[in-house]
Amino acid sequence: MSLIYCIEDDESIRELVVYALNNNGFEAVGFENGDTLFDSPIPDLIILDIMLPGEDGYTILKKLRSNFRTSDIPIIMLTAKTSEFDKVKSLDMGADDYIEKPFGIMELISRVKAVLRRSNKKSTTTKLIFKEISMDYEKYRVSVDDKEITLTHKEFELLYYLMKNQEIVLSRNQIMNKVWDFDFEGETRTIDVHIRTLRLKLGKAGKYIQTIRNVGYKLGD
Repeated sequence: MSLIYCIEDDESIRELVVYALNNNGFEAVGFENGDTLFDSPIPDLIILDIMLPGEDGYTILKKLRSNFRTSDIPIIMLTAKTSEFDKVKSLDMGADDYIEKPFGIMELISRVKAVLRRSNKKSTTTKLIFKEISMDYEKYRVSVDDKEITLTHKEFELLYYLMKNQEIVLSRNQIMNKVWDFDFEGETRTIDVHIRTLRLKLGKAGKYIQTIRNVGYKLGD
């Protein structure tokens, strides 16, 4: 299930977009500004308004594209600005698509699916490093201090999700949704067991997988 963020200061529009996405097979979360965006788990796509209080959409777009954690996230600009200049500026700055207000919900859903299809064809971020842990996603390899370790498929995907979200606290529901592709609040034992075995296989580096009491886990100091 793809995680999508909608950054829109108009509450009625934000709630409409989130509701529509949630009812079309996505997991959508709304933000009224970009203040907490970089402290949140990495989404699969962002719908971004240009005219926002505080930092505008252009500033947020620039920050997203210049940050190694968020540089590859597909971004759709959703705005009342309709001039050709604004469209060209958004696309030149790295936006993947541009939708004008007012918009049709079915058009929005169609655009989201199209951008996700295109982004899925791009190569995944293949190399990740945290401290002495190194991962090459394309070659399906993980090493600690240059010594390769063997992980199961789910252990590998779990570590990849943690490494992509370094220093970000991930709830058990977020992990279950992303790694196991379903959301079941009571199914925490599956995650805990995989975390335990992953820590053991990482050896001394297993200490970096921290338990956040009553919330979930994070990879960090």
